Amino acid sequence: MDATRRPLYIPPQMGLYAEKHRLFEMMQDLLGNLLIHRPENPLDFLIRQLKFSNCDAPRIFLLGPPASGKTTIAMWLSKQLIIPRISRETLLANDWSALSGEVRERLERKQNIRESLWAQLVEERLKLDDCLCSGWILEGFPDSRELAKCLQVRGIIPRHVVVLYAPDIVLIERNLGKRVDEITGEVYHTTFDWPTDDSIRWRLRAPKGISEKETSQRLLEYHRNFPGIVQSFGKSIKLINADQPCADAFWQVLSHVKQPPNTNTPFSPRILLCGPPGSGKSLQAALLAQKYGLINVCCGQMLKEAATGDTKLGQFIKPYLDGGWPVPDKVVIKLLSRRINRLDCYIRGWVLHGFPKDEDQAKRMPGSGIYPNRVFFLNVPVETILERLSYSMVDPMSGERYHTLYKPAITKEVNDRLLINPKEMEETIKSKIDLYFRLSSNLEQYFEDSIFINGDQDPQTVFEYIESYAINPLPVKEIWNL
Repeated sequence: MDATRRPLYIPPQMGLYAEKHRLFEMMQDLLGNLLIHRPENPLDFLIRQLKFSNCDAPRIFLLGPPASGKTTIAMWLSKQLIIPRISRETLLANDWSALSGEVRERLERKQNIRESLWAQLVEERLKLDDCLCSGWILEGFPDSRELAKCLQVRGIIPRHVVVLYAPDIVLIERNLGKRVDEITGEVYHTTFDWPTDDSIRWRLRAPKGISEKETSQRLLEYHRNFPGIVQSFGKSIKLINADQPCADAFWQVLSHVKQPPNTNTPFSPRILLCGPPGSGKSLQAALLAQKYGLINVCCGQMLKEAATGDTKLGQFIKPYLDGGWPVPDKVVIKLLSRRINRLDCYIRGWVLHGFPKDEDQAKRMPGSGIYPNRVFFLNVPVETILERLSYSMVDPMSGERYHTLYKPAITKEVNDRLLINPKEMEETIKSKIDLYFRLSSNLEQYFEDSIFINGDQDPQTVFEYIESYAINPLPVKEIWNL
């Protein structure tokens, strides 16, 4: 990059590098922490942040009424994501901080604890290396607007806020059967989750405050404070129904916290659509290009356009197409690289279909500067493919395409002159399908982060699935060891 050139030209490859290594997210996280904490020595602070902090680490608030399953789900999340679980009980469990001992003594004397003191205790805990490196989950914090404000003032900002909810009558009945393991602290239930191990059953004890009257009082207090919590976090709150098996609620929570929140990071979709003939790749590519302005790169169409030109490359390609033979991979990659590495593709993004068809072709893509950030496989049964393609016909006079089942000819005159393309005969289609599955057997394994879509649905439904994955960040599985 020439710094003396005006206007300054930034190579597009720099954007690809920044996206690959998540530089935008890292800089946003560093700047946010710098403004929140305002350290006396910013450079030392930033160096420490780079050493210990992880911009992808989960930071979760798990809230909900009594008996909604917060503790159980928080424990499961802690094990699954390998992050520390922080609650009032864990903060007061050990003498890890002088402030912890002070709060515990006040509670023993039945004194009220100020919200600012709880916030200070949480802040001290989150500054430990395990929270800085791995992330954290706060269970039952905050439970009031005042505590939420105290946490926000101290720079404790979650990435995800999950709130469990259920009818009060369900929570009261559930709380009556609650039992706690005195050693591990895990929660069980006399009806829904009774342990099979006799040694665990002997350790279970009924916790304090589970009577119907006490639970009702705690629920009233929760409902009184809940509007303030909603006001503090607004649209970032994710509501999960807790009136279902705990495992189902857990997987819903896990699915949500695995999804990184939307940011202002610059993003150009680079989409690769794979699938057998007749799976709808061309249609979905056209819909994406129409709605989001992406460059529609069809490999087959590009080869045909190149063959009609007077260039040496076009003259080289033409005999292959006329004879029905596959064009050499080296030539196809060269054409695709020329188109995809143009400036408009870097700025607007692109959607590629018709390539690659096997693992060897896929391995050639990075060397030519073709880096998709979303890979979709459209799965369609063979019967559906045959139904879509073998009943297709064309009007030789108008060029209009018809389909016996989905788009029949309106008049008998038009129907009588319809012709079937020899390439769309049933036997020809079957051979193409067999060839696709034979060549693409290792393609799905090569693209590890590929997304599989059921293509045997209405085209608009398929498009909405693709759209939701294309515009939202993908889960960061490597960071969280899932």
